[in-house]
Amino acid sequence: MARKRRILLTNDDGYFSDGICTLYDELKKKASVYMVAPDREQSASSHSLTLNRPLRVHKLDRRRYATDGTPTDCVMLAIHMLFKSARPDMIISGINHGANMGDDVTYSGTVAAAIEGSILGIPSLSVSMANYEPGVSMLRAARFVCRVVAAFARLRIDSSIFLNMNLPLDSGRPYNTWEFTHLGSRRYKDVVIRKTDPRGKDYYWIGGRPRWRMTKGSDFEAVHRGVVSITPLSMRFTDTETLARLHENRIRI
Repeated sequence: MARKRRILLTNDDGYFSDGICTLYDELKKKASVYMVAPDREQSASSHSLTLNRPLRVHKLDRRRYATDGTPTDCVMLAIHMLFKSARPDMIISGINHGANMGDDVTYSGTVAAAIEGSILGIPSLSVSMANYEPGVSMLRAARFVCRVVAAFARLRIDSSIFLNMNLPLDSGRPYNTWEFTHLGSRRYKDVVIRKTDPRGKDYYWIGGRPRWRMTKGSDFEAVHRGVVSITPLSMRFTDTETLARLHENRIRI
């Protein structure tokens, strides 16, 4: 009998969120799933590691753990705590409550966990539901993720590449249409609100609303049409064209 695929599941919404709980229940039907997730919301934590304090880990049951660290901490802890003898076959981060598209992937804790997986050379996938509303079922989304997991090997993706998937809000019907997309772009009108607490000390809220550009072939454009967006991403930040030009020009500084 073939060995079951070993999957590490994490997120940035917390171990208690509907997205990760539903996905855990669906994945474990055909895979050996382990969950290491934050014990509180860690949205917009990006690719941060906790280095200035010790981390606490709480065992929820035989295969599920919660920690007071970031999603990247969760991956690091899982690899050194649960997968010492053999790394997982795949890391999945999500299902996140809310989209992670375009420029926002740089802030996302959900995407950061998949980034860490790709750095470690483990096939990784980050998953989000756009326009999420509390109480919306995650079951159909989780079942679609399971389909992607089953087909992952056929995609023949190098482990240094990870997939970022965004699903439209659940419409009550199975997800059957998807497209491979590029990252979209948006103009974010940032707002910093200054307030004063009862002790007379200033504090600040950072917020704002994005305005997306409707670019054909982008993740936002696909999700806007009700289509699942799947975007291959890489940590290879070097701009090879600019590097070649700089070498050719022999610029003196």
